[in-house]
Amino acid sequence: MAKTKTIFVCSSCGYESTKWLGKCPGCNEWNTFYEEKLAKDTATSQSKNKIVTPKKLNEVVGKDAVRTHTGIGELDRVLGGGLVKGSLILVGGEPGIGKSTLILQLCDKVQGEGKVLYVSGEESAEQIKLRADRLNIHNDDILFLGETDIELIENAILEIKPKLVIIDSIQTMYSDEISSAAGTVSQVREITARIMRICKGNEITTIIIGHVTKEGNIAGPRVLEHMVDTVLYIEGERYFSYRILRSVKNRFGSTNEVGMFEMQNEGMTEITNPSSVLISERDDNPSGSVIVATMEGTRPLLIELQALTSPSIFGMPRRTANGIDYNRLTLLVAVLEKKAGLALGTQDIYLNVVSGIRINEPAVDLGMVLVCASSFKNISIDKKTVVIGEVGLTGEVRAVNLIEKRLKEAEKLGFQTCIIPESNKKLLKESFKLDIIGVKNINEAMKAVGLK
Repeated sequence: MAKTKTIFVCSSCGYESTKWLGKCPGCNEWNTFYEEKLAKDTATSQSKNKIVTPKKLNEVVGKDAVRTHTGIGELDRVLGGGLVKGSLILVGGEPGIGKSTLILQLCDKVQGEGKVLYVSGEESAEQIKLRADRLNIHNDDILFLGETDIELIENAILEIKPKLVIIDSIQTMYSDEISSAAGTVSQVREITARIMRICKGNEITTIIIGHVTKEGNIAGPRVLEHMVDTVLYIEGERYFSYRILRSVKNRFGSTNEVGMFEMQNEGMTEITNPSSVLISERDDNPSGSVIVATMEGTRPLLIELQALTSPSIFGMPRRTANGIDYNRLTLLVAVLEKKAGLALGTQDIYLNVVSGIRINEPAVDLGMVLVCASSFKNISIDKKTVVIGEVGLTGEVRAVNLIEKRLKEAEKLGFQTCIIPESNKKLLKESFKLDIIGVKNINEAMKAVGLK
């Protein structure tokens, strides 16, 4: 009996090797190689005798992207205006984050646009029906197919010719032509390629739901994200009801936009004004609390920062950051010690972004500095004040972009004072009802909010 040939494939990047390796030469990841059986080549290649003729790019007739509105405003925002005809979209997120719920709501919102084929390899028709009843979905155009064999799924797509296809999830699908198990690198790569060919050829919009690894990446090879047109991630903390839909790749729109939802009994509910929700529980005015204005794409968000400083009982003080970069916190604490003269070297410092949202923008630096000083001195910052600005290593407050959008959001929500960089104040073209205070360094900012 002939011995079955095997290869070792990296689950992260798809690199192939004849032997197992501890570290992948392609992506430098450790312990990512898995053994797979080679598929038997029973048929000769039919493409060897084909002749292809390249076209001049100037002679190609371009088509405008035909979009279908999803009926969910936040989803349309992230997609760049709606679903593009014939596009391939990958949606990822942790288990229970709301991927299937949001996509099932989408299937109902596109009622009247054509048939929708929902292919599930994880749940039965009864389970999908129970979720649809809970979400009050009664679209007669939704067709369900509980199948994992890609050959049968392709036949169903060609026969039904739907306008929208949902694959839930890509890791459960398999092809008999590949001997490895479902979910492996070879299977995921082949299944995605076949779905892409059939849907692009028939101009069928397709949404693929993918599992994520413990690191938060889509399970399977990275080539999966390169093959699709759009990659969306649903983010959120387990103990918070808010969800963020973020685009990390979009061939038909911006990758800077985010959409916000709240998980409720009736499904994923849009949050059209996230700032008012994120600061809705801030009634009192304690020390160690401040409102900052950050940008998520073109959308301004007002978010509360909280800080707590306390004398350290150990030899080395602790620095803890939740929702913000830890290294940025330690850097700004050092600036605060050096340039403002605050003795924080013996203090434990804890910084938290309220509502479980993560901020990566440097425009919240000044807010981080002031909130730490507020907690250390036990002096409150006026709750009607918004702080904006980037802080440099010499304590200077640097200009930030899109300052007028941030100020409009603060004005709309009833804030009275805004601390911004002096260089931004000089360039303001519009007038605001806010009391705008320009500062050049952190000492001026501390004086402006009463911390000096």
